[in-house]
Amino acid sequence: MNLIYPTGISTPLASFPLLRRAARCPVSYRAIMSSSLISDSEKQNKLVWIWTECKEVMIASVERGWNTFIFPSESRFRDLATEWSSIALIHPLFIEGSEISNMQNQVVARLCNVCSPEDLLFIQPHEQTNDLVINFKGEWQVIPAENLVAAFQGCKRTVLAVTTNSSEAQVFLEALEQGLGGVVLKVDDIGEVFALNSYFDQQNEVRNLLSLTRATVTRVQVVGMGDRVCIDLCSLMRPGEGLLVGSFARGLFLVHSECLESNYIASRPFRVNAGPVHAYVSVPGGKTCYLSELQAGKEVIVVDRNGKQRNAIVGRVKIESRPLILVEENMSNEMYSIFLQNAETVGLVCPCEDKSTKTVIPVTSLKVGDEVLVRVQGAARHTGIEIQEFIIER
Repeated sequence: MNLIYPTGISTPLASFPLLRRAARCPVSYRAIMSSSLISDSEKQNKLVWIWTECKEVMIASVERGWNTFIFPSESRFRDLATEWSSIALIHPLFIEGSEISNMQNQVVARLCNVCSPEDLLFIQPHEQTNDLVINFKGEWQVIPAENLVAAFQGCKRTVLAVTTNSSEAQVFLEALEQGLGGVVLKVDDIGEVFALNSYFDQQNEVRNLLSLTRATVTRVQVVGMGDRVCIDLCSLMRPGEGLLVGSFARGLFLVHSECLESNYIASRPFRVNAGPVHAYVSVPGGKTCYLSELQAGKEVIVVDRNGKQRNAIVGRVKIESRPLILVEENMSNEMYSIFLQNAETVGLVCPCEDKSTKTVIPVTSLKVGDEVLVRVQGAARHTGIEIQEFIIER
C-alpha cells in the first residue's frame, strides 16, 4: 500500500507510544490501488474508514495510515473517541440518523441503508455534495455495488460501502473493475485490518515495474520427455505478456503466452505453457512457487516485456507428459536455465527494441546467441520467500 505521509514521516508508525507523534497528519489517508486494465489517469485513491470499539483495531489501523473512525453519536462513544484522540491522531466521525458529522458538527457524509432495489433508486449522484456511506442490508451486494459504480462515475462524491471483512471489501473495491471510492471496515477483529492492508499491498505491487535483464542464450538442447504444466488463467494476455518461470529462482525467464495466431491451431490467450513440474513461477508478494503447486484459485504475476506486471487468477492447471527442450544462458558467471515443451507454440519473450522488433522466439527456432528476457533476483528461497543464506544450485 502506498501512503502519503506528512513531512518528516517516511514509514508507518511502528509502535503504540509513537502514535501521538503524527499530530500533523492529514485528516484521512488513502490507499492507492492499481488495476491492470485501468489507465493511470483512472487509478483511484481508495478511502478506508474504520468502525470499531476495539483499541487494538484502532492502533493497527492508525499504524497503517487509516485514521478516520466512525462512532455512534451516544455519549459513551464520544467519550471513547475523546480517549483515543488523547493517545493517537484520529479523525472521529459520528453517526446520527442518516448524517455523519465531524467533531465540529459539520455533516461530511450521509449514511444510506440499502435493503431493496427501490432504496438504490433513491441514491442520486448529483443531488448533494456530501460523500455517501452505503450499508447493504439485503442479500444482494455485488450487483448493487456495480450499479453504484456506474451511476457515480465522473461524480466528485465518494461512495463508500460498509463491510465486515476484507473479502467483502475486495468485492466493493473491484466492482466493475474501477470499484467504489472506498470502504468502511466495521470490525473488532485486528486480523481483518491486517488482511485488508495485505490486499492493498498486493494490489499496489503492480504499480512497480519489474527489472528485466537482456540475456544471451548459450545452450539449446532437446532432452526427452517430462511432465510439463500448462497454466490457464482467468484473464486474457496480450502479445508480449507471459509468466516468469525458471529452474532456479535466481533467474526466471519470461515465457510468452499462447496468444499469437497460427495456421495450425487457434490462439489461447489465457494460457502459458510454462514448463515442467519442478520449475519456479513468480507469484504475488515477491514470492515463487513450484509449478506443481499451482491450482485453481491461486494467483500468479503476468509480466510484459517492459516489466509492467499484474496479478491474475489461475483457472486451471494441466500436467501432461511432453517432449522437452533445455535452454541455458550465462551472465556474470551465473548460469540460468529453463525446460520448456518442444513445440512451436511455446516461446520466450525478446528484448524490446522498437515496434518492428519481434515479440517472441519459439523454442523450436531458438539458437545460441539469441537474446531473451530474464528476471534476475535472489537465489535462496524458503517456502517461496527470498532469504539470505549460502546456496549452490546447478
